[in-house]
Amino acid sequence: MNGGAVFLLRQFLGFATVGIVGLVAHYSALTGLVELGGVDPVMASVIGFLAGALVNYVLNRQLVFRSDRAHRSAGPKFLAVAASGLVLNGALMALLVDHLGVFYLAAQVMVTGGLVFWHFVLNKFWTFRG
Repeated sequence: MNGGAVFLLRQFLGFATVGIVGLVAHYSALTGLVELGGVDPVMASVIGFLAGALVNYVLNRQLVFRSDRAHRSAGPKFLAVAASGLVLNGALMALLVDHLGVFYLAAQVMVTGGLVFWHFVLNKFWTFRG
């Protein structure tokens, strides 16, 4: 592997790690709000999603992509990428589960795996591009 490929692999692994941290933030907020705060689960999920997205944005911007792009530029792009992933997640889950009969958890693993690459490429080359 050449130096550029090694850098790209390290960056992707950093991106995936940040995603796990964001997932923990999302689920921590969700369960904390529901179990300790008595918040409606749907509302708590939305708040958790936003908390996870904020963690992902900050860590990806500073640690993974080391971007100095202004927040007013990168922030909306990051949210657009996240929204595109949400739409693709729903469409691919419907295709796999409803039309192809794939077990929902297996389908979610496949979809999530594909969307990690989708989000990485868009964030690297569009959201946080130097």
